[in-house]
Amino acid sequence: MEFSKQQQEFLKAEGNCLVLGGPGSGKTTTSLIKAKNLIKNEHLKNEQKILFLSFARATIARVEEQAGLYESDLINKSIEVNTYHGFAWNILRSHGYLLNSISPLKILPPQEACSRFSTIRDGKRRRKEKIKLFKEEGVVDFDLFAELCYELLSRSDKLLNVISSSYPYIILDEFQDTSYDEWRLINILGKRSTLVALADPDQRIYEFRGADPARISDYIKEFEPFQFDFASINNRSNGTDLIQFGNDLLSGANKSKNYRNVKIIKYDFKKGKGRHSKLKYQTLKVRDKLRKHKKNWSLAILVPTNNLMADVSNYLGSWQSFKSGNKLPGLKHHVAVSKEGTLLAAELILGIIENISLQSVNEDDIISDLVKYFRGRKGDKSPTQDELKLVSALENYLESEKIRGKNRKILIADISRIIKDSKNIELTGDPISDWHFVTEILKQSESKVFKDLIIDASNLKLLYRTSKMLSKLVELWREKNSYVGARRVFQDFILQEHFIASSNEINGIHLMTIHKSKGKEFDEVIIYEGFYQERLVRHRNNVDKARLNLRVACTRARRNTYIFTPTKDPCILIE
Repeated sequence: MEFSKQQQEFLKAEGNCLVLGGPGSGKTTTSLIKAKNLIKNEHLKNEQKILFLSFARATIARVEEQAGLYESDLINKSIEVNTYHGFAWNILRSHGYLLNSISPLKILPPQEACSRFSTIRDGKRRRKEKIKLFKEEGVVDFDLFAELCYELLSRSDKLLNVISSSYPYIILDEFQDTSYDEWRLINILGKRSTLVALADPDQRIYEFRGADPARISDYIKEFEPFQFDFASINNRSNGTDLIQFGNDLLSGANKSKNYRNVKIIKYDFKKGKGRHSKLKYQTLKVRDKLRKHKKNWSLAILVPTNNLMADVSNYLGSWQSFKSGNKLPGLKHHVAVSKEGTLLAAELILGIIENISLQSVNEDDIISDLVKYFRGRKGDKSPTQDELKLVSALENYLESEKIRGKNRKILIADISRIIKDSKNIELTGDPISDWHFVTEILKQSESKVFKDLIIDASNLKLLYRTSKMLSKLVELWREKNSYVGARRVFQDFILQEHFIASSNEINGIHLMTIHKSKGKEFDEVIIYEGFYQERLVRHRNNVDKARLNLRVACTRARRNTYIFTPTKDPCILIE
């Protein structure tokens, strides 16, 4: 590998460093080579490691794969690649008793957190409730990991010494996206460890979680690092003008230029079968082109919102027949679906399976799980007023056994039927068959509630390595000859998966939001904005944020990016 002058100087530098560079500029690769050199030159003592921290599990998997290219045995023993959450939890799990006498500490699963806190919109009040939960029950929300870890290290100088001695060098990936609490944690670690911050200020798209434009300047002021600029390097999409387009986008210079590898495609508003037809034709065209040239290929379709993602997924997966005689086949694709609704729906189903084992399927448990499902199925987004009214009605029903309204009465009748029908189920010990028995009962429901729940639950296989989860349920059955404890097994599995790198190879067609694409790479990318609330720029006062989002999206590609925008009202960022 040939190194630029800046890369060579970075590899030689001793002390804190700041490396700036755009997508594919080699920040990660060069930092790993620097780590390898430190290890080979015996800068580490026995049991010491170099810590590589990042946000996304997809990034962690990619870094681990890259690390394996450099004398894997040596690297694997001496480099720990982890997420901020994983690193912080390792410390809290072992030393959390210094903050709370309740031991051991427990993690609040993300779906449970959404169910508990989704109706609290005030950030300060929400944080207060999370702190209360930690103090009174020893249950830790993921949002508190960095804050509590900082508090722990700031209280115990001995512990800080142990951690800093264990990790004398720390590499900080995507540094521009660190939150306030993560920055405080980094700050205290940097008092005794050498830091290498990798950053691209133009990829800062996580301001909603506390990323601050001043973070890089704060780092420079606090640690006075050697600074290196890799801006002129492009390893991901070398030979293309994708990075040039992304950089021009930030200043608006892209509007007066033509690009070889960025194509703007305009489309007209259509209803029904034709609404996403132009997108589907382009997807088929790109897919067929990639298939001809590569055995393992990848195409991403990136959209601004979850609602548009759901609609596009339904369209791509279905056949369309037109009056002209033309037909569009269903396309197999992977969807980065929202986790919370899927996990809460799965918990309800597993709750029924577990209660069948106990011969105690009952109304209270099903309704309680439905309440949790409605409160948390949309993640951090609040339930609608209609959903909150239904939740309130169900909670009142648990106390009074009275319900008003036609649809609500249908829901209660469905629950009664589910309880009755579940008594006829004979569990087999095969989790797939037993899951199918219960979902078939739910599918017979008249209420839209259970129809939506089944759709959410069906996404489980898209999110996780279900074979591992199934093996755990089989093991439970063999041990107990029942599914008693199935929910706990499921919850523990999901938490473990949260800390495991997403190692699945990215092949085929992938549909996701722009935010979900951060840290990923694809051969080609289609960016698709819809109409009204599905636009790249939804508010005129949000243009700068939209520029950063679009830059991240278009630079996920290695070769070509296609941007779809409405003909009559094209995106203001490109025209």
